Amino acid sequence: MNDVDAQETAHKLEDGGGLAGTVYGVYGWASLVVCVSAAIFFALVTPGLERRRRLVSAAARGWLFIAGMRARVSGRSNIPDGHCIVVANHASYLDGLILQAFLPPRFSFVIKGEMQKVPLAHFLLRRIGSRFVDRFVASASSRDARNLLKAAAAGESMAVFPEGTFHPEAGLHGFRPGAFAAAIKADLPIVPVVIRGSRHILPARRVLPRHGTLRLDFLSPLRPGDPEFQKSRVLAQATRQRILTVLDEPDLAPAGREESARDMGPE
Repeated sequence: MNDVDAQETAHKLEDGGGLAGTVYGVYGWASLVVCVSAAIFFALVTPGLERRRRLVSAAARGWLFIAGMRARVSGRSNIPDGHCIVVANHASYLDGLILQAFLPPRFSFVIKGEMQKVPLAHFLLRRIGSRFVDRFVASASSRDARNLLKAAAAGESMAVFPEGTFHPEAGLHGFRPGAFAAAIKADLPIVPVVIRGSRHILPARRVLPRHGTLRLDFLSPLRPGDPEFQKSRVLAQATRQRILTVLDEPDLAPAGREESARDMGPE
């Protein structure tokens, strides 16, 4: 293969088009199934929550490696040694896997309640200590939010996608304030995380993944103890602005958006 052919193949992989892109997409899914199967096995047979999380994180990193996904991670030293709440933008089906690969094992994930209807995924997520939030039934949503507030008050570290879901178009949507209310109540730092590249690899409505490069930036924490961050909406907006400065995508939050503080903003 000459240099021109090699470049064309590389471009097709990145674009997800042509035979090369299709072959890579099938390979990406097949390798993901293998790694997820390994993670489920580890979650089934391994005692201890921290051990299970470490092994599942290793399986996630293993998939990124064998799928040829380069991940550039910066600012991990911004994660405090103590407990905190990590909040990240949400652009792809892969974002939870990406955070799982690079967060310390003390973090539990806040996941949308619909995932409880997916048996294998639900089993794996339960075994690594994920928490589920109902987004549609008011009474269940309030109950779940109270449980999460108690967990935060007890010092549990959590990872949250406060947009609640992801969309095909590029941009950062409004943040639900529940995670920030929990941070204020528990006096836990908020660590903003910017995920880039995942929208290109596997966005909403796309079936096969593309090849690509991931970038994770852990930004400096915001401290709820600061007088300016006594209200959850103020803290949420400050976090959004910090993410927007690095994300380089449009601000899609509608003016005057009102969200219920009970909504923790699950994945």
